[in-house]
Amino acid sequence: MEPVTHMLTGACLSRSGLNRKTSYVTAAMVIGAEAPDLDMLWRLHGPVSELQHHRGITHTFLGAPFMALGTLAVLMIFDRMRTARPSVPIRWGWVWLCAFIADLSHILLDYTTNYGVRPFYPFNPHWYAWGILNLFDTFIFLSLVIALLAPGAFLLGNQERGSREKFAGQRVWAWAALTFVLLWWGLRSQQQAHANALVKNGDYFAEPVRRIGAEPSMTSPFRWHMVIDTGNAYRTASVDTLHNEVVLNRRVILKGPITSAVVAAKQSHLGKVYVDWSTWPLIEDMGSLSIPAPVAPPTPAGQHWHTVAFLDMRFDSPSLLEELEKFRHKAGTASLIGWVYVGPDHQIEGQYMHGQKQR
Repeated sequence: MEPVTHMLTGACLSRSGLNRKTSYVTAAMVIGAEAPDLDMLWRLHGPVSELQHHRGITHTFLGAPFMALGTLAVLMIFDRMRTARPSVPIRWGWVWLCAFIADLSHILLDYTTNYGVRPFYPFNPHWYAWGILNLFDTFIFLSLVIALLAPGAFLLGNQERGSREKFAGQRVWAWAALTFVLLWWGLRSQQQAHANALVKNGDYFAEPVRRIGAEPSMTSPFRWHMVIDTGNAYRTASVDTLHNEVVLNRRVILKGPITSAVVAAKQSHLGKVYVDWSTWPLIEDMGSLSIPAPVAPPTPAGQHWHTVAFLDMRFDSPSLLEELEKFRHKAGTASLIGWVYVGPDHQIEGQYMHGQKQR
């Protein structure tokens, strides 16, 4: 999920009672809850490297103890630099344990999204995604914010409350928010299963259905974007689980032919990384059109270069494919579309994502 939700989760976990044991617990859990995203620094090496390494070793059960140690080291350095000493004795073992718990919360939150996570990497590089949330969830975000702000707001109305009552109020609000998150996950998971069942049990397709996937809406647990794999094509639908309504999109997305350019592009750095990550890949040989990126050179005139597009149907929300249509008219780009230039001798001449070239 996005960084602020991770840090808010760490703060609420701290306030659930863990912060009463020693100093620095809240700082450890806020930092630890976001520390795994340090792998975003791979962006400096190029957009494909970012896709390859993001949610890699820093988002694993193997890496979590070491990420907690890194958080602990930062706080120990900070403690040495302080002139004033904390009022509560520091139990560094407890600080590490809390940072470790916060790191695990990061992995769990990322697992709930449709982007996914690789918790068993490098022993098992498979991506796992519960797929019940987008990268940002308004209701979880607001519940965590309210839980952190409400105790202070109520304290303003009663200045005579002691520290024990203050900590008790923080615990109550923190547990309320964390309980809401668990119930919210349960509701979304149940509605996702219901959306899958509505499409699976309906008589919507003449051709046999191989796979069905329900991708979440950012705003409602009752609205789902459906991806249906019929073998040589994808179909999409919108499902309203509250009213048991399925609206089938008439658009049929044919899977493009596996040309020699597609074969070459799939062997490129971008192709291997993208296919490894993608759950619903759509790979298309676009011919000699130019990549829609400011830094991308046009294809040379008179040469048989091909541009191969990599998409993932999870993020047709509603219109990754509309971006593809814009691309056909040489305009627009989308962050989760990859592009590969394949030269006349099937050599890889360029790889692009986010409008940037991979180095």
